[in-house]
Amino acid sequence: MTNFATLKDKNFLENEMPFDERFPQKTMYSFLSRTADKFPDRPALSFQLKSGVNDPAETLTWKDLKTKITKLANFFRSQNLDKNDVVAYILPNCNEAVISFLAGTCSNVICPINPLLDSDQIASILNEVNAKVVISLTPFPKTDVAQKVNLSLSKAPSVKVLLEVDLKKYLSPPLSWIVSIIRPKIERKHNAKIINFSDVLDVQEGNKLNFEDIQIDKIGAYFHTGGTTGMPKVARHNISGMIYQGWCTTTVLSSWNEKDSLICPLPMFHVFAVYPMLMTCVASGAHIIFPTPQGYRGEGVFDNFWKLVERWKVSFMVMVPTAATALMQKKVDADVSSLKYAICGSAPLPKDLFMRFEESTGLKILEGYGMTEATCLISVNPPEGDRKVGSVGIPFPYTNLKIMHFDENGSFIKECLSKERGEICISNPGVADGVYTSENANKKSSYKTFFKTGDLGYIDDDGYVWITGRAKDIIIRGGHNVDPAVIEDLLSSHSEVAMVGAVGQPDIKLGEIPCAYVELIAGSKVTSTELINFLKEKSLDKLAMPSYIETMEELPKTAVGKIFKPTLREFSIKRVFNGELQKNKINASVEFVKEDKLKGLVAIVKADENVRDEEIGECLNNFIYLWSRE
Repeated sequence: MTNFATLKDKNFLENEMPFDERFPQKTMYSFLSRTADKFPDRPALSFQLKSGVNDPAETLTWKDLKTKITKLANFFRSQNLDKNDVVAYILPNCNEAVISFLAGTCSNVICPINPLLDSDQIASILNEVNAKVVISLTPFPKTDVAQKVNLSLSKAPSVKVLLEVDLKKYLSPPLSWIVSIIRPKIERKHNAKIINFSDVLDVQEGNKLNFEDIQIDKIGAYFHTGGTTGMPKVARHNISGMIYQGWCTTTVLSSWNEKDSLICPLPMFHVFAVYPMLMTCVASGAHIIFPTPQGYRGEGVFDNFWKLVERWKVSFMVMVPTAATALMQKKVDADVSSLKYAICGSAPLPKDLFMRFEESTGLKILEGYGMTEATCLISVNPPEGDRKVGSVGIPFPYTNLKIMHFDENGSFIKECLSKERGEICISNPGVADGVYTSENANKKSSYKTFFKTGDLGYIDDDGYVWITGRAKDIIIRGGHNVDPAVIEDLLSSHSEVAMVGAVGQPDIKLGEIPCAYVELIAGSKVTSTELINFLKEKSLDKLAMPSYIETMEELPKTAVGKIFKPTLREFSIKRVFNGELQKNKINASVEFVKEDKLKGLVAIVKADENVRDEEIGECLNNFIYLWSRE
């Protein structure tokens, strides 16, 4: 469908047929084969270790990719694994990460894990899913992934096999020689059998599966939530939900085909990369390109980005707000006429940044809403309809989204009317029956067939969804979820700290960054600087490190003594906004922050009569929170 514009188009697609009748294929292998057999010699997957426009890259055709996936899937089953046993990969971006994901969903249940997590967090996830096989890196210069996995496996006894990927294959002499000399040495801490990834592909059957591919839906993946801090929950994804992601993108966003290409500098442990992006290519035969193991964080990626678009003749690019901020500052120094859309998600995109990015690049942004618990996609601003900047668009076909009110115990009160704010609840093919591996978490997050997202918002008269806040306290730092409890627990362990409240404070580049408010014990003289140093000594994750700590005589509390975080958020908005106004020598200040039922938190600015709104806007429009003049 090339003209998805309104709710009428959504309803039309839903009324054509039930979603489960759209594809006869019910397994990942049959879905992949559908495309690989149709376009065997078309490029499917490319990866370049370095970001230069002329740097070498490895490209696999759909035939090549299917063969490698078949071999790896056969290897998994040769290890006496049942279809419900779990294979985990802890990898940066590389072709092996894609092969591992698809092979794992074909034969078993795959579990991607963020390699930036610490060893305890990795071990916690491996134990939660009872992983039997892990795929990770051979020790390699300038990365500690192998070292962390080594420690993790010592705490995860269920893992019997470690497949190691050597990134040296992507290097040419003399660099490949140097790697062999300076490769880090690791003292083995675990009992898993270590096998070279390439050796497995050399010996396994690649023409067909050595096991029956039964055409029924099943759980195909476990994805951890929570970004990079805290012990995350683990969400379950059905194969049908994965296929749904590919269908949605190819049908709603554009008529993708095998001649399209997509550049994806997002990590293969994130649902945004794996599902809307990779599954779209599996559904259509399009070509997906991964630049550098670190994606957008890779050396030179932002500097060379537009030239990489020209090199690969990219049709679609994907980004998060932090990437949009960086790319907007890079001159478009290449032919990017092949680009159709820039797809943005993961965190809210400030309205001013949205407009400036489109103006500076000439690209059209499609902003949407998704989450790990829904496999990913929930809603999007329709490409052929009214893009309401600030909203997350209309729900995808087969997505039932409602706004509901629940009491403090989680009991249903009512379904909200148009423009009435409540909790966003969703049901679609991406929401598994029992979203989490934890039954306790499922009880708290479900209502009938709906998943309670924890996000607050409303639906306008045109059916567009607006997110106004989060019922959950998770801080979204540039697309990475930071659990405030991690900060609070560490600070609370200080002998002179009584209570702690950590919240997100607005930040122009990252959307939010952590800050903390601390109530000290009586008579304490500890300073904010000392508390920051205390967290550093405790090795708090850098992404979770508060940029600001304020000590207070007493934290704001509810009637029952709980810390009242809305007031702390108001403190942070007022402090950051006033600092920005003072830095730019604008005679204005935030008097207070109010809660608007439709807009969320809004800073109320008082200014001299000779101060223009445009001056204030130049300072404050790049933040995710709105402001209004008194």
